[in-house]
Amino acid sequence: MLAPSPKPKLLVLLGPTAVGKTKLSLEIAQRFNCEIISGDSMQVYRGMDIGTAKASEAEQKLVPHHLIDIHDPSYPFSAAEFQERVKALIKDIHSRGKLPFIVGGTGLYIESVCYDYQFTDVSMDEEFRQAQEFYADQHGEEALHAKLRDIDPESADRLHANDRRRVIRALEIYHISGETMTDHLAAQKKESPYELCIIGLTMDRALLYQRIEERIDAMMDEGLVEEVQSILASGCPKQAISMQALGYKEIVSYLEGELTLDAAVTLLKRDTRRFAKRQLSWFRHMKDIQWVDVTDLANFSAHFEMISDILAGKFVHKIEYN
Repeated sequence: MLAPSPKPKLLVLLGPTAVGKTKLSLEIAQRFNCEIISGDSMQVYRGMDIGTAKASEAEQKLVPHHLIDIHDPSYPFSAAEFQERVKALIKDIHSRGKLPFIVGGTGLYIESVCYDYQFTDVSMDEEFRQAQEFYADQHGEEALHAKLRDIDPESADRLHANDRRRVIRALEIYHISGETMTDHLAAQKKESPYELCIIGLTMDRALLYQRIEERIDAMMDEGLVEEVQSILASGCPKQAISMQALGYKEIVSYLEGELTLDAAVTLLKRDTRRFAKRQLSWFRHMKDIQWVDVTDLANFSAHFEMISDILAGKFVHKIEYN
């Protein structure tokens, strides 16, 4: 039974890619009567299953899942839309007497909900955006990313050079306001409209990198190349936001003849390791996270009970098992 509170309760499970969020989230959701909201910016896209490591159909049948397969890959999904949809979902899930449970690794998206970020503070400058697009086309993503590093090293550390849209937005914020994106985020209110329980998963870095490489090998065996081919064949442009995601951009480069398959996979493994490092850097700047080290993979039950104890202490007077 959920303890009474003036604020709606919100459970969050976050961590870097390949740390083991999905398996734990399903167990937690079943024990605590949750509905899962995907906190992954790319799982919203239909047909992007292998590369985004979506929960399988069988796993999704165990627990209601939200914000999965809601858009075609050509759609420009944003953090602002994520925030708006999740706020509505939290109300809806609570209305059914269940606990909303965000699970994912997209730091900005999750934090924007937890602390109700305002995305309309800085306007847009379409001419400036087009100029940055032209610059990136002429000089490459790395050169554009270097411009951001010159003015805002912290945002440059958080954003991959391939994430052209967000790199340009960070440059645009500075261009318009004179403040960096890091300053803009730091100025956001850090009071949450929710009673939060945020659990972060971490593990030994070498083991995490090993799991990342094994996951990518499995994705290739499961048909990642064919998945990307199918999406492009459906009419999705290679410049789409979805095609800038890890696992997609690299395979597009292979399909365009820019890389061999081995080179594309090697690049994907390297970039995913770097992405995991950036995820952890972002999360460690967040407050309210209770960290659980899941390095000992044989101790899943102990990790699950540790998380259950954290959640019970935060939200629950009495746990009822169905």
